[in-house]
Amino acid sequence: MLVAHARAGKRVVRLKGGDPFVFGRGGEEVAACHAAGIPVEVVPGLTSIVSVPQAAGIPVTHRGVSGGLHVANGQGPITTSTRAALGDDAITTVFLMGVAALPRIVEAARAAGAPLERPVAIVERGHTPQQRTTRSTLATVLADAAAAGVANPAVIVIGEVARAGLLLAPAEERERAIR
Repeated sequence: MLVAHARAGKRVVRLKGGDPFVFGRGGEEVAACHAAGIPVEVVPGLTSIVSVPQAAGIPVTHRGVSGGLHVANGQGPITTSTRAALGDDAITTVFLMGVAALPRIVEAARAAGAPLERPVAIVERGHTPQQRTTRSTLATVLADAAAAGVANPAVIVIGEVARAGLLLAPAEERERAIR
């Protein structure tokens, strides 16, 4: 479609939420345009990996709490490196597109030795007026997410940085969740 419209002499803008090269089709779209001889300019977007948790008051790393970040596609297989990150107390693991895979993600975290009290936050519809955060733990996140009716688009944050009250007071967290 991009190529067809560009060949028809139209100026084409492909607008995507987040960074077009993070679990998106940005690379494939650029390659298709280049193969067709169509010039492309890519404007990087702020990735939802960092910006959506931040909008909920969750830093993906925090001194003394998490010194590393692992990002995974929730629609893909749970890899060896993702299992290792889930089991590491000092790593924050962020899943994009993972709501349907939540049972598989929780199972992998438990198998990796993550404690049942490990905090989990699911931030839905980040940076919109409908943004909502569901906070839980590995022990109860499946029931909590089901009770809340969690749905995509959502970013799942697993790690100590997702603990309620880490940065925001409980009243401020409630206020952000309502916005």
